[in-house]
Amino acid sequence: MLLLISPDSVEEAVDCAKAAEYLDIVDVKKPDEGSLGANFPWVIREIREAVPAGKPVSATVGDVPYKPGTVAQAALGAVVSGATYIKVGLYGCTTPDQGIEVMRAVVRAVKDYRPEALVVASGYADAHRVGCVNPLALPDIAARSGADAAMLDTAIKDGSRLFDHVPPDVCAEFVGLAHASGLLAALAGSVKQSDLATLTRIGTDIVGVRGAVCEGGDRNAGRIQPHLVAAFRAEMDRHAREFAAGVTLAG
Repeated sequence: MLLLISPDSVEEAVDCAKAAEYLDIVDVKKPDEGSLGANFPWVIREIREAVPAGKPVSATVGDVPYKPGTVAQAALGAVVSGATYIKVGLYGCTTPDQGIEVMRAVVRAVKDYRPEALVVASGYADAHRVGCVNPLALPDIAARSGADAAMLDTAIKDGSRLFDHVPPDVCAEFVGLAHASGLLAALAGSVKQSDLATLTRIGTDIVGVRGAVCEGGDRNAGRIQPHLVAAFRAEMDRHAREFAAGVTLAG
């Protein structure tokens, strides 16, 4: 399981760089513009320069509307600015067909510029609260559009969490659907260390966190702390070892 950390500024990205050995992906977003709010192209560039060259940078392009051309241009801007993973929050898509149309435009824009870049179709565990596409439709949307990964986050950051809206057995179904289509499965949404055993067991490929590695556990007022990143990674590794040992014993 890969660890994705989301700084909201260049200064926080420098803190991530100090903990680079413990994380796998540095994610650029702008939380005050939404769950998957897009940051500025120059911030993506500066964060790309601030973290070690070997660490991929991901960038969100926003909680996007159903406007394929607009979103394709935004996605191209993110990849041109140095992002390797391009995440699209399908906030304004109410049907799978709309999601596929948007994501196909993004895939073409991104892959024409950088074929090796990874495109992530992101949906929301609390889709019922904002009226967007059902979470379990995301793997099919991603697969049919040529994207590389399907992701779930939470749209409304009010303290509710991923498993509050999509329980572990449904998350396991989401991961299974993604894997059946050859996609990576990413999960986020106020994830805590106590969730890691479940996330490991269901085969999550990427876990995204912010609040869990911020001072005071506060994703808004707190700042990312390198020692909390290290502690989160240590707990991830512990669960991975225990799960592997259990599988070996069961075999």
